[in-house]
Amino acid sequence: MVSRTSPWDVVASALTGRRSWLALVALLVLSGALFGFVGENESAGQSPNSVPAAADSAAVDDLLAQFPNSDVTQAILVVTRNDGGELSNADIQSATTARDNMRAVGRSVDPAADAPVPLTIAPDKKAAIGIVPVDSTLSGFALNDLVTELRTAATRNSPPDLRVQVTGGPAFGADIANSFSGANTTLLAVTGLVVALLLIATYRSPILWLVPLAVVGVADRVATTVGIGLAELTGLSFDGSTSGITSVLVFGAGTNYALLLVSRYREELGHEDDHRVALRRAVRHAGPAILASNATVVLALLVLLLGTLPSTRSLGALAAAGLVVAVVFVLVGLPPALALCGKRLFWPFVPHVGDRDTTTDGPWFRVASAVARQPARVAAAALVALAICAAGLFGTDVGLSQTEQFRVAAESVDGFTELSAHFPAGQSDPTIVVAQTPTADEVQKALDGTDGVVSASQVARSDTGLSRWSVVTDAAPGSDDAFAVIESTRSALSPILDADALVGGSDAQALDTRNAAARDRILLIPLILAVVLAVLVLLLRAAAAPVVLVATTVLSALAALGIGSWVSLHIFGFPALDTNVPLFAFLFLVALGVDYTIFLVTRAREETPEHGTRDGIVRAVAATGGVITSAGIVLAAVFCVLGVLPLITLTQLGIVVGLGILLDTFVVRTLVIPALFTLIGPRIWWPNPIDSSVHPRKGAK
Repeated sequence: MVSRTSPWDVVASALTGRRSWLALVALLVLSGALFGFVGENESAGQSPNSVPAAADSAAVDDLLAQFPNSDVTQAILVVTRNDGGELSNADIQSATTARDNMRAVGRSVDPAADAPVPLTIAPDKKAAIGIVPVDSTLSGFALNDLVTELRTAATRNSPPDLRVQVTGGPAFGADIANSFSGANTTLLAVTGLVVALLLIATYRSPILWLVPLAVVGVADRVATTVGIGLAELTGLSFDGSTSGITSVLVFGAGTNYALLLVSRYREELGHEDDHRVALRRAVRHAGPAILASNATVVLALLVLLLGTLPSTRSLGALAAAGLVVAVVFVLVGLPPALALCGKRLFWPFVPHVGDRDTTTDGPWFRVASAVARQPARVAAAALVALAICAAGLFGTDVGLSQTEQFRVAAESVDGFTELSAHFPAGQSDPTIVVAQTPTADEVQKALDGTDGVVSASQVARSDTGLSRWSVVTDAAPGSDDAFAVIESTRSALSPILDADALVGGSDAQALDTRNAAARDRILLIPLILAVVLAVLVLLLRAAAAPVVLVATTVLSALAALGIGSWVSLHIFGFPALDTNVPLFAFLFLVALGVDYTIFLVTRAREETPEHGTRDGIVRAVAATGGVITSAGIVLAAVFCVLGVLPLITLTQLGIVVGLGILLDTFVVRTLVIPALFTLIGPRIWWPNPIDSSVHPRKGAK
C-alpha cells in the first residue's frame, strides 16, 4: 500500500477535502489580480520576427537609423488598367493624383519634408508606381489604420477602369495586423466549441464537460495574461502567431490533463462509493503522470531558448509559461471543482461500485490482447507503414517568401505580384548595402561586377561615415536565384578592407532566417530528444524502455512530417513548408506524443509487478485506450483549429501536428508500443526488476 505520508497523498487530500474549495477560490482571486495588473497584448497584430539578431541583415536594419529620414519607410502605389492595356496620359495623371492624396494623409510623414518623387512608368507602359513616405515607427493595428487611410485616399475619385493597389513593407505589416484582427477571438471561440463537442461525446453527459472546459478556459486567459507580462519583462515578442500557438497548446494539453484525471476518477468510482475518496485516489495516481508529461513538454519548449531565431525563443518561453499555468489549473483548480459537484456530474451514466473493469474487458482490452498474440507481425507492419509515411519528406521544399506567407487574400501581395509582372524582378524590393564611405568606390565596383546585379545606386550618406546603396537584381524576390545573388554580393564585398560592408533587405533577411532555422534544427532537435529521454529515465527508472519509446516517437514524428508536408503541398497547394514548421512540428509531436507515452507506460509500470510485462501492457492499454484516444482526437482537432488564423505557417503546423497526433494515438500507442513491450518482455524495464519473471506471464486473451 502507498504510504499516507507520501507527498502526493498530502496534496490529494488537500485538493479533495471538504475545504478544498478554498484552493479554487484562491486560484480565481490570483487570476483576477493578474487580469487587473497586466495590460493588453500590444504586439498581438504583428507577424513573427524571425530575423536573427546577429545576422548581417539585422545589423543593416540597425545601421539605417544613422541615415537621414531613418524614421521613414516607403509604401508603394501600383496603378494598372483593369483591361491590362497601356496607361494613357490621363491614367498617369490619375495615378499622380492618387499618389498625392496618399501623401496628404495626416499620419504619413509631412509631405513638405520630402519633395514628391515622379512616378516610375514600367518599360511596357502598362503599370506605374509611386513612392509614398510613411512613419516607420508604427506597427500592429496602428499601422493597419494608417494603411487603410492611405488606400482610401488612393482610390478616392479614381477612374473605374484603373486598378489602384498599395503594397510595400508597411502594407505587408498592415495586412498581417488586419488578418489577426479578431483572429484570436475566433480561435478561442472555435477551440472552445470543438473541445466542448468532443468532451460531450467523450463523457456522454450534458453537464460534466462544463467543469473541465471552464477550468481550461480560465487557464487559457490567465496564460495569455502571464505571456503578456513575461514578454514585457524579457523583451520577447508575444505576436499573433505565438499567442495563437500558445492558446492551442494550453487548450489542448489542459484538456488532455483533465481527461486523464476525470477518467481515473470515473475508474476509481467503480471501486469506491465515496466520491471524495475516489477523487483523492485519482489525483494520487494520475497527478504524477500529468505533472511528468507537463514537465516534459515545458522542458522541451525551454530548449527553444537556445535557438537563434527571435520567434523561436519567444515561443519557447511564452508557451512553456502557458503550459505551467495549464497544469496548475488542472491539478489545483479541477479537483476542488469536481469535489464540490460530486458524482452527479456524470449523469446520466453515474459510475457505481462494481461497474465493468476496463482493464480486463471492453474493446481496448480486445485490441491489446490481439496485439500481444501477434507482436512481431503487428510491430513490423506498423513500423513499415510509418517509414513509408516518413518518405514523404524527400524532395520537400522548405521556405516561403514574403508574398507566400498569407493563406487569405491580401492587397499587399496582389500589388506586389502586379508590380513584379511589369518591372525588373528585383526592382520591386531592392537589396540594401551599407558600407564605410571611404571605400565607396571599391564597393561600387564590386557591386557592378556581381552576377545578377542589374544596378547599384548610392542613395544616402550618414554623418557617421556610412554610405547606403540600393541594389536591383534580376532575380524574383524570395527565390533561390535571389538568395544566390545575396551570397554572391556578400562574397564580392568581403575582400574589401575596412569596408565593413553588410547586405540587408528582404531577400537577405529571408536567407539569414532560412540559414538560422537550419542551424536551429541541427542543434535543438537532439537537445529536445535528450530532454525527453532524461525525463523518461527519471520517471520509469529504467534504461531500455525510454530508448524504445523515444525511438518510436521520433519515427512517428518523421512520419507525420512526411505525410503532413505531402498533404500541405499536394492537397492544399501550398508552395513549400515554412522554415519554422519542421522544428515546431517535431517539437510538438515529440513532446506531446510523450504525453500519451507517459499516460500509457506509467500505468503499465503500475500493473507489471502484479501481472507481468505482457499482461501489464495489455491492462494498461485497456485502461487508458479510451482516454488516450479521446485526448488524441481533442488535441488533433484543437491543432487543426490553427487553420482559422491567416498565415500559411500556422495552417501547415496544424495539418502536420494534427495528423501526427492521430498517428501517435491510433498506431504508436495502440499497436507499436504494446507489440514492442510484448516482444522485449521483462528486459524492457532493465535495470529495474519490477517484473522478475524470465518470461512474461500468460493469461491475456
